[in-house]
Amino acid sequence: MNTRLSLLVASLPLALCLGAPADVRISQVYGGGGSSSATATYKKDYVELFNAGSEPVNVGGWVIAYGSATGNWASSPSNFFTLPKGTVIAPCGYLLLACGTAGTGGADLPVEADFTTTNINISATNGKVALFNALNANVACGGETKGTLVDKVAFGTGNCPEGAAVAALSNATGAVRNGGGLVDTGDNAADFTVVTGSVPRNAASGPNPECGGKPPACAADLDDSGAVDAADLAALLGDWDVAGSPADLDGDGIVGASDLAAMLNAWGACK
Repeated sequence: MNTRLSLLVASLPLALCLGAPADVRISQVYGGGGSSSATATYKKDYVELFNAGSEPVNVGGWVIAYGSATGNWASSPSNFFTLPKGTVIAPCGYLLLACGTAGTGGADLPVEADFTTTNINISATNGKVALFNALNANVACGGETKGTLVDKVAFGTGNCPEGAAVAALSNATGAVRNGGGLVDTGDNAADFTVVTGSVPRNAASGPNPECGGKPPACAADLDDSGAVDAADLAALLGDWDVAGSPADLDGDGIVGASDLAAMLNAWGACK
């Protein structure tokens, strides 16, 4: 039987440091919820955020906005969600918004969403999602108020992407930012991978193990002993098929064969 590591985000200090907005970005989008199709992965759509910085970020009042493939951001009150006052994303941590109308096809999300709304019914195939630090209501993509757009991702025929858009999605696939949210080259197509059965993460999923300056070769050193060895292998095998584990070395949301290969390639002393 697998042993799940319980990695909960520690209590945050009262005095929070506001990190650079660029540290927070959209790390996953899934729009296949609200469907009766048996091919749907989940009943609800979701948007996952990630804080790549070394300080907690207060995102209270920030806005997750949706736009159809050629439509405006937040074209109606049902196309955006304002994060509640005091919402904080821990360093190297995640935040999960479950959104839209629940469908009868698909499963419940595998982790509890940090926030849930019936707003934002994301297209399963073509569209765009943005993160703003202030509301841009019914604003065309490209016409945002200066300094308010934090991040955006377009998929399929969604217009106005960063660089090129991610390929079209489906009821069974989500757009997942590479490196567990760390990769941000300014090109949606290069930064995201279309993943079947994408696995969302929430604030309790634990920090990205490659975040915070840890050398990539040491990401597989799960016990921080200075070497990738048998103890790390045992920890990885113990979390096989577990979502949100630090042994998820490739950041695809679950521990599997590619993580085992990455660990074996890093075997030995950390460099």
